[in-house]
Amino acid sequence: MMAIRTPAIEVHGLSKRFGHQAALQGVNLKVARGEFLALFGPNGAGKTTLLRIIASLTQPTAGSVRVLGHDLGQGATAVRRQIGLISHHPLLYGDLTPDENLRFFARMYDLADAEARIAAVLEQMGLTGRRRDPVRTLSRGMVQRLSIARALLHDPAILLLDEPYTGLDLQAADRLRMTLQELANSERTILLTTHHLEQGMELCDRAAILHRGQIAWQGERAGLDLDRLRDLYRQVTGTGTG
Repeated sequence: MMAIRTPAIEVHGLSKRFGHQAALQGVNLKVARGEFLALFGPNGAGKTTLLRIIASLTQPTAGSVRVLGHDLGQGATAVRRQIGLISHHPLLYGDLTPDENLRFFARMYDLADAEARIAAVLEQMGLTGRRRDPVRTLSRGMVQRLSIARALLHDPAILLLDEPYTGLDLQAADRLRMTLQELANSERTILLTTHHLEQGMELCDRAAILHRGQIAWQGERAGLDLDRLRDLYRQVTGTGTG
């Protein structure tokens, strides 16, 4: 009998308004511990807003979020230590080196083994040789890899990735894909947002479509091929796919 995995992320009735604009409208979503969920949707669907709320960077207008059993309204500080966020912005300081950036974040997380951990994530991301060069001198792909190193530094249980392939050339995208494969095999809970169906489908256990601030469809990856997902996406959003 298959074991039922407990939720790592539980979103109930989540809404977010910016003035008269509704970014999210009653979103309900669960992500099991150790699951890789790909959340698809066109630009403006509310994907970034949803991830920012789960990461406790933005407050919802209504609804609730529980992460690893903690209600974000009461235990956001504890939750942040369990989340690694990779967003559109790398959240790095351009004039500092990778070493210096990671030391800064290590102090934020009060890591006891900071130097060893910094060395490990830089090696994992293939950045050891550039660890003392200012971040502003790195390529877009290297900056994205360093952003992943920052997100992994404190060994979080949950990774939130917001359109991580944006702006990457083919070589950098391939490197990111291999990194995500390794992370998917590490039993971390991963929530990836993208409007590129092929990239998301390659690694996920389950897929969902967010459209106009609502979960319009969700289902298991098993038995779902790319052509079927494209058809579903077109039906739900009325748009083409990337």
